[in-house]
Amino acid sequence: MSKGRGPGPDKSKVSAWVVAPRLCPVVFGVSLAAMLAFLDPARSRAERIDDLVSRLTLLEKISQLLHESSAVDRLGVPAYNWWNEACHGVGRNGRATIFPQVIGLGATWNRALVQRVATATSDEGRAKHHAAVAAGRRGQYQGLTFWTPNINIFRDPRWGRGQETFGEDPFLTGELGVAMVRGLQGDHPDLLKTAACAKHFAVHSGPEAERHGFNAQPTAKDLAETYLPAFEKLVRAGVEAVMGAYNRTLDEPCCASRRLLVDTLRGRWGFRGHVVSDCGAIDDIHLHHKVTATPAQSAALAVRLGCDLNCGCTYHDLVLAVKEGLITEAEIDTSLRRLLATRFRLGLFDPPERVPWAATPPAVIDCPEHRALARQAAVESIVLLKNAGGTLPLRRDPASLLVVGPHAASGDALLGNYYGVGSQLVTVLEGIVERVLEGTQIEYRSGCPVDQPRAPGTDYTFLAAEAAEVVIAVLGLDHTLEG
Repeated sequence: MSKGRGPGPDKSKVSAWVVAPRLCPVVFGVSLAAMLAFLDPARSRAERIDDLVSRLTLLEKISQLLHESSAVDRLGVPAYNWWNEACHGVGRNGRATIFPQVIGLGATWNRALVQRVATATSDEGRAKHHAAVAAGRRGQYQGLTFWTPNINIFRDPRWGRGQETFGEDPFLTGELGVAMVRGLQGDHPDLLKTAACAKHFAVHSGPEAERHGFNAQPTAKDLAETYLPAFEKLVRAGVEAVMGAYNRTLDEPCCASRRLLVDTLRGRWGFRGHVVSDCGAIDDIHLHHKVTATPAQSAALAVRLGCDLNCGCTYHDLVLAVKEGLITEAEIDTSLRRLLATRFRLGLFDPPERVPWAATPPAVIDCPEHRALARQAAVESIVLLKNAGGTLPLRRDPASLLVVGPHAASGDALLGNYYGVGSQLVTVLEGIVERVLEGTQIEYRSGCPVDQPRAPGTDYTFLAAEAAEVVIAVLGLDHTLEG
């Protein structure tokens, strides 16, 4: 018998002689998988989930409802961090192919292209995940649950998250959102390549500075025709997760809304996946919305109304909530089963040989084929508003050319937000210099600094522009002024 540390095992949960599977993965010639039904891929998923739930203590169950899900060493359950990003390529996890921001992908109007972009992203996500696991790393941004796409409706340019969306049209957003989900999740009949997440549910389109306490009050017509159609379309297409927004909608916190989560999402639309809170949104329920008085009350209310996963740590207070009679262990089990179902569908409890993507090689990351796809997407994202006098396409040999604007030589402007690190960044200025023939006089001026548009100081750009045959201005915002 392995003694281990701390109190002895709960014999109602697991036989005492498998208390430390990391120390003895084989006991009396029998593998741990053979002793624990949830590790047996020959059993049905429902059987495996029921078996694992039956073996967990209340504290262990609660730990699995946090985005940093703890390991359960005595059962051989590894830690898992649910937070990963893939807004326009795998984000925040080192080298990756950087695709155009989603607002640019929206401008392509190309479902097949968006699905190809998402497929390339999921290829790279799988490669990164398995490389991390092989190295013993299971941290943030290394999992297979991507919190994308953002399918909020972008109708106010002052909203800082607009760059993450497909734009202002509910139909286009739904169509391209579905393409993104299909590319991320794959087409396997039983397993998920990665898990996509439709966010932020719902009516989360600003004002950004007030998002933690804002109460959105759309009309019934606007809610039905503008803010919900894309979410319904993605749910019916099989998106695995939905993220609740920070704000209230029609007086209810979105992460604890009977109208949104119970009546609409699971009731009318039949959603069967899991719901995750935006990060810190459970605390907003008592801190800013004032719907509850304590973290325990907020945690209990959110879980009871269907928010399964807490991005944050408020669900630790579910221990207190159970003691106070605010929620039952059975209600916690409901959320736990939904979350485990996602992990099982991702193959996280299966041997690698049973997971089709487990051997995805790191060579796919930022590979030439994916960079070529990113270039194609960038080309298709460009929208020509007007071509007065047939100015375009430009000659490669104008007498003089001025490139102006704070983003022309900016690497930041190429990255957007939730970005990976590209191996071959080419600024607008560098691209122009490469294309223009020798003999053309080229000048560059940043013009007004992007963060000080009203105080540029002495600026000779206008004189340079008057003297140049061609002026190319690179303007707009960047992520430092958004979000």
